[in-house]
Amino acid sequence: MSKSAVVTGAAGFAGIHLTEHLLEKGYRVLAVLRPASEHNARIDALFARFPEGRLKKLLIDRDKELLSESPALEGEDYVSFFDLAWGGGREDIRAQLANLLRTQDAVAAAKKLKCCRFIGIGSQAEYGLKTEPVTEKSLTEPFSAYGAAKLAACHLSRITAAQAGLEWIWGRIFSLTGKYEAAGRMLPDLVRKLEKGESAQLSSCEQYWDYLDAGDCAEALIALSERGRSGEIYNIAHGAYRPLKEYVEELREKLKLPGSVVYGAKAEPFVNLMPVVSKLKNDTGWEPRVSFTESVRSINV
Repeated sequence: MSKSAVVTGAAGFAGIHLTEHLLEKGYRVLAVLRPASEHNARIDALFARFPEGRLKKLLIDRDKELLSESPALEGEDYVSFFDLAWGGGREDIRAQLANLLRTQDAVAAAKKLKCCRFIGIGSQAEYGLKTEPVTEKSLTEPFSAYGAAKLAACHLSRITAAQAGLEWIWGRIFSLTGKYEAAGRMLPDLVRKLEKGESAQLSSCEQYWDYLDAGDCAEALIALSERGRSGEIYNIAHGAYRPLKEYVEELREKLKLPGSVVYGAKAEPFVNLMPVVSKLKNDTGWEPRVSFTESVRSINV
């Protein structure tokens, strides 16, 4: 069986890592991109690094059926379909409903491209607020429109994949960091402030958190596509969760940043991330390889 994959959302934070790692492993990749995305240059930069013909890109609006504007792709065969595309505000219900419908179109596209396996991307937000370690059997109680839509996409894509005769896997990503992480997220903004010697205002940072390098996440997704069990849901995280404050203090110490941190009140909502990833490790043999400090050093700030 050829090593080939479709990646939607291929220029995003998780998507660009997945695309890079697939290409490095010898895969042929179709990268599906939004025409107006400011991150598409990340994909363009890969064309110079890999042999001609290994990477193809498809520009298509998010609200259109994935293949409606791409008759040239008719007859092309791919093995795995990674669906990372998602957009809109976390509480924008209409946008989240559009994401849900687009996911069903993605399953149809996977069938049309003769893929064997559909790998959907979920989120820790599907579990909601937890005070105990989270396994794939934990109760799902999303409190945001984003989490509810991801959970609905999980169930509906499983049904439509079965109807299409596709193998199906759902990977719930917790919290990523590393290369390509954009400004506006906690760690890039924190590093930037502290590098300048400024003071950063944070919550109490008492909640448990789990950071996984985005490259390690890519390796986990590839492992699931190659060795994961069809019909299963998997947590994708480092698995060595600890108080968020410990991450912040490690970052300050190891990067020798001159700024200061002022800790405030508890975050609201108080979200703990305590993922258990034994199922992913046992089924695929995957292990995280990049330390938190190494990952933070690679952030583009």
